[in-house]
Amino acid sequence: MAAVDAAWRNHSRSVLATLVRLLRDFDLAEEALHDAFLAAARRWPAEGMPQNPVAWLVSVGRFSSIDRMRRKARFAAAHHDITLRLYPETEVMPHEELILADDQLRMIFVCCHPLLPKEAQIALTLREVCGLTTEEIGRAFLTSTPTIAQRIVRAKARLKQAGLPYEVPSREELPARLDAVLRVIYLLFNEGYSAHAGLAHIRSDLCAQAIRLGRLLLEMLPDADVLGLLGMMLLHESRRQSRQDKAGDIVLLAGQDRSTWDRELIDEGHVLIERAFEMGEVGAYTIQGAIAAVHARAESTEATNWHEIVGLYDLMLQTEPSPVVRLNRSVAIFKAQGIDAGLSELENVMHDGELDEYGPAHSVAAEFYLAAGRREDARRAFVRALERCQQEPERRLLQRRLNEISA
Repeated sequence: MAAVDAAWRNHSRSVLATLVRLLRDFDLAEEALHDAFLAAARRWPAEGMPQNPVAWLVSVGRFSSIDRMRRKARFAAAHHDITLRLYPETEVMPHEELILADDQLRMIFVCCHPLLPKEAQIALTLREVCGLTTEEIGRAFLTSTPTIAQRIVRAKARLKQAGLPYEVPSREELPARLDAVLRVIYLLFNEGYSAHAGLAHIRSDLCAQAIRLGRLLLEMLPDADVLGLLGMMLLHESRRQSRQDKAGDIVLLAGQDRSTWDRELIDEGHVLIERAFEMGEVGAYTIQGAIAAVHARAESTEATNWHEIVGLYDLMLQTEPSPVVRLNRSVAIFKAQGIDAGLSELENVMHDGELDEYGPAHSVAAEFYLAAGRREDARRAFVRALERCQQEPERRLLQRRLNEISA
């Protein structure tokens, strides 16, 4: 069963994307996906995993759907429709690996159709194409799970009613969808970089998926924002090994062994960020990449150019003002200008109330209060952070910090 679990974790979204393209229907594709994995759970333990499990799953799911539709068909005309639907005369099946790679990107562009509201485009894509849960998507939007679920249901219904073609739009149509596509990849990477819940702090599979999609997109569209996003992801990915210890506990930036950072990824990320800046239009992803680059070239936390990071956050607030950006900026101000300036900025951010349910904001506040000598405020802030935490490594870190100041 471990092989089936791994196949689900690593390939289920790609298999689903291919099935949607073949069946042209989300609901049929989801049924076919579950049929395929049910067959795998029954047959793989006895027969062994096939040499190409992805192709096997697509094939089993597809023929399962054919059987399902045949059973439901009552008239000859219906059989004809089925044949046309599953075997269109113009369809040419390229190499399976290429199909799957393109299919996931194809589905992202389909779901990010301008017919849908932008937030619905992103929520639908993250759920159906990237496999995030509605809880994880809700956290990304700082909104409730039921709200996200409703958005997804309405978006699927609208796509189905409109009968939209499952194909990547023409080059002329790309700009209207690119922002949402980039946002999907960015949020997918974020969930992998720091998981919303569960036993692991990092979900490497999601980070790898986001980087792969970023590389595919860059081949198709070398836009400044695409360069910036891929560069930012590579710079963050370069630190993955140092961000947790062998027990899976979180290692904060100041305690990370910088000799383990992947210099090849750092160099590639630097080049992409520089190319993005040279193109003139500097967006939020490029700025975040530039911030990651400042960290990457510093020998220690103390040697980091925090004034440059504050300047980059100032620039970012002009392009993407958000409470999370302001929160991160307050940390940079603390490092660059001292605790009084940082705490003043943090309290301004928290005063708006938009981050009340955002756990990391309370853990940042706790560290600020501790630095300012306000231990009771720090203790209460750590408790609030713990109450909102659903990830075990983060929970252990917060509990350890709380125990330290309570001793």
